Parts: sequence; C-alpha cells; structure tokens
Amino acid sequence: MPVQVEKSISHEKKSKTPDQQLVFGRTFTDHMFVADYTAGYGWHDFRIQPYQPLVLEPSAIVFHYGQTVFEGLKAYKSPTGKVRLFRPRLNFERMNESCSRMSMPEIDPDQMLESLMELLQLEKDWIPTAPGTSLYIRPFMIATEAYLGVAPSQKYQFMIILSPVGSYYKEGIAPVKILVENQYVRAVAGGTGTAKTAGNYAASLKAQETAAAEGYAQVMWLDGVERKYIEEVGSMNVFFKIDGKVYTPALNGSILDGITRRSIVDILRYWEIPVIEKRISMEEIRQAHRTGLLEEAWGTGTAAVISPIGEFKWQNELFYVNNGQTGELSARLYDTLTGIQTGELPDPFGWTIEF
Repeated sequence: MPVQVEKSISHEKKSKTPDQQLVFGRTFTDHMFVADYTAGYGWHDFRIQPYQPLVLEPSAIVFHYGQTVFEGLKAYKSPTGKVRLFRPRLNFERMNESCSRMSMPEIDPDQMLESLMELLQLEKDWIPTAPGTSLYIRPFMIATEAYLGVAPSQKYQFMIILSPVGSYYKEGIAPVKILVENQYVRAVAGGTGTAKTAGNYAASLKAQETAAAEGYAQVMWLDGVERKYIEEVGSMNVFFKIDGKVYTPALNGSILDGITRRSIVDILRYWEIPVIEKRISMEEIRQAHRTGLLEEAWGTGTAAVISPIGEFKWQNELFYVNNGQTGELSARLYDTLTGIQTGELPDPFGWTIEF
C-alpha cells in the first residue's frame, strides 16, 4: 500500500551555498523525514517536517548504550533536470542487516525508499549540479526510550536528512597518503564491523588523529587477530591493481559490504578485467611494490566514490604507488561510475532510478 506521509512545510527557506563553495557535510536542506517505532505497534507517524533539533530525554538509550545505525547515499540531477538515485534499495536492505546486528527493528525498504523519493521531490532544488557535487542522503535510526537499562530499546526514530556536498576530500580525485595502522584495530569477525553503527567510527578516531598528525589523509586497517591482513582504508573498501589483476579483501565478517565496492567489482568484470577477492597481507603489497608489480591502489565508498592512493607508510617504510599519480584504471572507474550516477553515461546494469 502507498505510504501516507504527512507534510509540514517550512515557511523560512534557507539560503543556498553556491556549488563551488560546498564542503562535505556542513549544509543541510529545509526539510527532513521522520518515522517513529513503538514495540508491539511497529512503524508509525511517517512525516516530512522542517529540519530542526531533536528533543530527547537525557536518559534515551542511544546516549548510553549506542543503539544507532545509519546509511549514506547520494542524489544527482540528470542532464534533463530529473532526480537520480544510485542503487538506493541496497542501502535500506543493508540498514536492515545493521539493525539485526544492533537488536533494532527492521524497516520496509520499499516504504522508506518511497518516503525518500517524496522528500527529494520537495527538496530537489537543493541538488547541486557542478562537477563533483551531489546531494548526500543520510538515513539513520536511534533508540529513544528513556531507560537506563542494558536492553534493546522499545522505541526508535528513523530519520532522513539531506546535505548538498562537494568532494569528500579537498584534494578531489587526487591521490591521498595512507598510514597503515599497527596499534589499533577496527573490528573482528563476530563484532560490529559489518554494521554501519556509530561506535565503529568513534573507535576509529584515535588512529585517524595519529595519521593526520603525520600528514596522512587516512589509515589502513589490518585484521584484529593476526594484524597482517588488510581490511579497509578509513571508512572505505580498498582495491589494488597488481600485475594487471585487481585484488580486494574478501568479505570476512568484519569488513563492510560496500555498495560502491560491489559496483566497482561488477564494472571491472563487465570490462573483463580479472578481479580477485581474497585475504591480502601487507607483506604481499610490500613484495608487489618492491618488484614493481603494484600498479595502482584506491579506496571506494559513497562519499568519495573513488579515492586513489599515492603512498602507503607501513613499519616506517614508504610505498609510492604509480609515482604518486592517479592511475589510468582508477580514473576510468571514477569517470564511469559518476557518469552512470549522473546520467551522463549509459547505465548498462539498470542501477539507477530517475523520477
């Protein structure tokens, strides 16, 4: 059945930041979507309302026991002015996987996608059109029950907020420097590494501070048991082009199943470029670098899309990739994926929704 979404329209419109001045995650649109959940009743009171502060009890479970999950996707304007979404249902399906791990109620992906499209119709004038810009979409869920007890909440709110953004990295598509993390770990199998939950990101900040102090844009995480197998780079999946083949760490219960990761694997196989998903050790990367076989490396994620890697530092050894320049394959993947997302290139996979 169609979702009934009540609308409360803001009469005070915000001024829009020029596309060329947009940074990531600092500007928000006029409206937001909200739905409530009550145990025994389910999801109810679907509404679009003016973007505004939340009112929560200080004892709300989210503040004390961390029951919260989120997603990230983007909207684009097509050359004909229509709104475009890239594989959006996968985000809501993945949110349900995060909810399951965090003992939170699942959502109906079709209902929430329909609600998102209603919100975007209202806010479509906020979608920037300059190259490298988009409207970032942040669906998230928090536990709202007022209760200081270690148990799943009986009440939740699901929300969607929108933010016009520029490039995630100020360098844009330029290669970034990565510090391989040896002290801290991101996740282990059986933990919450496959869930997009806030605690995973809070736990990464200490290592990120260390990397930034040394002039590095991100950290590369190794596995939490043996401390030698590559998992993710920052909050992105990671790929390596070695001797003509592309390698990426296999999903192992502690690596996020990235939607951009899936898309890159599909594009490479469509191009008949060999893609191997396996455990990859840093020692293998060191040997590939020393023998001249490490040709390219890049991270993938919704925010940055493709982030080429120009340098690694591991155990006080520097590995320069492609002389610190963006590789041919990295650039081709970026142009292809963003072209499909914006409608500037054909979509042979049927990934996009336009309305």
